[in-house]
Amino acid sequence: MKTSENFETDCCPRLNVDAWQEKLITYKNKLFLKDHVTSIFHIPLNYGRVMERDMAMIEKAGAHSREQIILTDEKSPWGADVYIAVEKEVPKADMEKISGNFLSKVFEGPYNKIETYLDEMKTFVKSKNKEIKKIFFYYAYCPKCAKEYGKNYIVILAQI
Repeated sequence: MKTSENFETDCCPRLNVDAWQEKLITYKNKLFLKDHVTSIFHIPLNYGRVMERDMAMIEKAGAHSREQIILTDEKSPWGADVYIAVEKEVPKADMEKISGNFLSKVFEGPYNKIETYLDEMKTFVKSKNKEIKKIFFYYAYCPKCAKEYGKNYIVILAQI
């Protein structure tokens, strides 16, 4: 279901880079559906299947968020927790509320440069005299949409 005029594909909305580039974002009990993806060395194995299942549950509950935000917590090389923004509780789903202040920064390029992006993010946070408590990744586009848009944006959110 398209919930924004920023959609140009049937999948991912175009990212408003200015809304995320070097911003302070505050969440107060922002509601997310939480799930887990299995990975091998941070390469997801079942991401598509998990997203299909979760999006079907969100659709059935009428819980789509105005913002299509999916945060990823790369907990280990073997798996990641994903957090899909929703407007209300989704029955039979693991729900989580996230609160805190986050510095965000947008990076454009391939996933294999993530270590470089992380180093830049750490430098950015340090330049603001802050310390990182936790890191989330917001992969703005799926591979198909990244190809369609000609950009591959990764937003890193550092909880401070």
